[in-house]
Amino acid sequence: MHAQSITGAGRPLRIVMPTGIFPPDIGGPASYVPRIAGALAARGHSVEVVTLADDPSSGAAYPFQVRRIRRRMRRIPRMIETIQTIRSLARRSDLIYANGLFIEAAIAAWLARRPLVMKVVGDWAWERASNQHVGDRDMVDFQNRRQPVRFELVKGLRSVVTRRADRIIVTSRFFSWIVAGWGVQPERLEVIPNALDPLPETPPVELPPFKGCTLVVTARLIPFKRIDDLIRLLATRGDIRLLVVGDGPERANLERLAEELNLLDRVFFTGSVPHEKVAAYLRASDALIVNSANETFSFSVLEGFAAGMPVVACAAGSIPELVSDGENGLLFPSGDSGALSRAITRLFSEPGLRHTLVEGGRRTLQERFQWDRLVERTEAVLREAAPRGASK
Repeated sequence: MHAQSITGAGRPLRIVMPTGIFPPDIGGPASYVPRIAGALAARGHSVEVVTLADDPSSGAAYPFQVRRIRRRMRRIPRMIETIQTIRSLARRSDLIYANGLFIEAAIAAWLARRPLVMKVVGDWAWERASNQHVGDRDMVDFQNRRQPVRFELVKGLRSVVTRRADRIIVTSRFFSWIVAGWGVQPERLEVIPNALDPLPETPPVELPPFKGCTLVVTARLIPFKRIDDLIRLLATRGDIRLLVVGDGPERANLERLAEELNLLDRVFFTGSVPHEKVAAYLRASDALIVNSANETFSFSVLEGFAAGMPVVACAAGSIPELVSDGENGLLFPSGDSGALSRAITRLFSEPGLRHTLVEGGRRTLQERFQWDRLVERTEAVLREAAPRGASK
């Protein structure tokens, strides 16, 4: 059924939007939620964000309400307060649009008897296991193989919670297939790819002189990003160096590996970098590398396109939906370091290839990943989920 037949195209909705992270936090939802909430508010909808915060008393002003709950409370009392807050707001709203805090949002939606829409961008059961170096490193294998008992319980909880949603927004066809495997009916899934903020026109950062090629990876430093494999690749090639933009729990291990391989002069760790400064590091490099075990959607690829640089990426997860080999980037088989090395050699030795890939990336970004289209499609899903006669 089309959105207009349920609520009317011009009728404003009252939306509660739970999220686990929000500025000044850094991360995908922390970037997306303020932007989509602001866009919905600009279209006349009433939006109230519920989030966790280290300091609930501080925060910038937004064109929508933000309710902050102290993050450092004990887990159970914090969950209870979060559920109560979402439920209270939902009772005078039309629906809940959860971008995190999924357990709390599902319980609150049930208690308030309100529709629930989720934007699910990853498998939090797999991510938890991966970060603890437990279970399968590959997301697909994690779904299909039996894991240690505690992670089987987390997988079950994840599936039950996700099935509570009336509609689920995912960012790729690949991840839609994953979520359907959790028992979610395919007709409740909507694929809406992410879009990218324009990169600021910042000059490149200054790096030490180097006669070879500078590769860059932008990522949270966690195991499934496989940055350790990139560092090991450098040990076999003296003509490349690596710029690691980002931070995370694996940083100490990665620095130790670089030291053990005597590569501290060719591996640079920037630590956490504000989003507006990422472009400066991209423009200081010759190519963007994506080597993740799986990606439900890769913002790094879009950032590479926007920065006007060639992208070399593994054919894992949703990446082949973004990168077409030889047209807007180069693909190599996931986990194949030899193929990655050959792709790098091809990029810098084949005449005209770099120009072809850069132009293809810019064209892809313009044709497929526009913010206005994302907002329109998200609004349509919310309207479809809202009860008949909502916001009259």
